[in-house]
Amino acid sequence: MSELFLWVEKYRPQTVEECILPENTKKLFQGFLDKGEIPNLLLAGSAGVGKTTIAKALCNELGADYYVINGSDEGRFLDTVRNQAKTFASTVSLTSESRHKVIIIDEADNTTPDVQLLLRASIEEFQKNCRFIFTCNYKNKVIEPLHSRCSVVDFGVKGADKKKLAEAFFHKVRVILEMEMIKYEEKVVAEVVMKYFPDFRRTLNELQRYAATGKIDAGILGSSNDFSIDKVIGFLRKKEFTNMKKWVAQNMDNEPRVIMRKIYDNLYTYLDPGSIPECVLIISEYQYKAAFVVDQEINMVAFMTELMMRCQFK
Repeated sequence: MSELFLWVEKYRPQTVEECILPENTKKLFQGFLDKGEIPNLLLAGSAGVGKTTIAKALCNELGADYYVINGSDEGRFLDTVRNQAKTFASTVSLTSESRHKVIIIDEADNTTPDVQLLLRASIEEFQKNCRFIFTCNYKNKVIEPLHSRCSVVDFGVKGADKKKLAEAFFHKVRVILEMEMIKYEEKVVAEVVMKYFPDFRRTLNELQRYAATGKIDAGILGSSNDFSIDKVIGFLRKKEFTNMKKWVAQNMDNEPRVIMRKIYDNLYTYLDPGSIPECVLIISEYQYKAAFVVDQEINMVAFMTELMMRCQFK
């Protein structure tokens, strides 16, 4: 499948100005461009907010050669990172317009501690001709020696910025739909944008999936909030593990975070008051794990099992 078939690649911003960011964050990156170089950067924020996009846009505008290492794949292997980083960073580009080459470590929080220590040493070894940009969802999983060698930029969306960014992305989505000649209902598109905000990547992927019919209207939006958790709560109450496991398998079309949120929103309905604090801690733990696990179904069954064994239901 061609990357340009995917809207997230076809319409990926190529410049800092095109990126949807809080104004102060955009000014920070524009300042780097005005100076003609960037420091080592650690870009932290939730999935899909544009960390990798801004990293590539900076390189494009500076005319810098860059190389991407995915921390969840090859970035987990020490020898691979050592060889790839050294081969790229130790050579001088003859065609680049920038003073430095750039290595982008995507999903750096999924690299192992020994790989992160290697990268810390690489920053110092190749500082004359190479800069490093790290992206991560959870900056607390990146070792302090890397933090201290980078300018940390938090992509968290706060306060008044939420409305501005949601409106900007809604406008961009409408432009994309019109360019793709997809008929759409604005109210439905707005619902999708707000459902997945601030995960712009997920929003575009979902809209492209919905658009396969040629139109986006209320008919294709089967809301993930329509499912009921009454049945699985009954299984947990009676400690029926096999039935609970079957329910999970049948409901994995719903996002794990949505299932967990639905339980959270109904704590006082289903649980004895004394078990509510314990349940909140379990939900928090497994929502965090859901960002990293390979098999979401196994993680969800483990989550439900913890609730079954540690909480008292009404």
